[in-house]
Amino acid sequence: MTTSSARSVDHRPARRTPVQIVAAIYGVVFLIVGVLGFIPGVTTGYETLQFAGHHSEAMLLGIFQVSILHNIVHLLYGVVGLVLARSSTSARLYLLFGGIVYLILWVYGLVIDKDSAVNFVPLNTADDWLHLVLGVTMVALSFLPGRRKHTVADDPARDDPELGRRDR
Repeated sequence: MTTSSARSVDHRPARRTPVQIVAAIYGVVFLIVGVLGFIPGVTTGYETLQFAGHHSEAMLLGIFQVSILHNIVHLLYGVVGLVLARSSTSARLYLLFGGIVYLILWVYGLVIDKDSAVNFVPLNTADDWLHLVLGVTMVALSFLPGRRKHTVADDPARDDPELGRRDR
């Protein structure tokens, strides 16, 4: 004779950790920025938008110099952020390494001649300082908690006495 013990399945959706939530927020914001870069009016000088290079005079919100490549990079950063926000570890890595990339881009923007071919993204001074803010905040936020503390409310045995029993 065999016995089977009934186990209940927790159907509550998994709660996201703080680092996952922040990574998802950054992902959504990057997606929005990438899309806005392709919208005339939101992007001034849209008729000058070029694939890449410093000759693109299109300005997102009239402030940040953009190109098609620049907008595509924002879209990709957004998609990657949303995909990696699915786990705490990958969300942390997205914020940490994404932030480091933005800090490198900030330094790059400071040292290059903005009117030369090396400004292929393109970058202007407003972009440079935004990259600093993004880099610092992403790296700092990568240290948010990645795991929730286990509480009595999280214990499935609390709601199901069968799970709390041990075979004797």
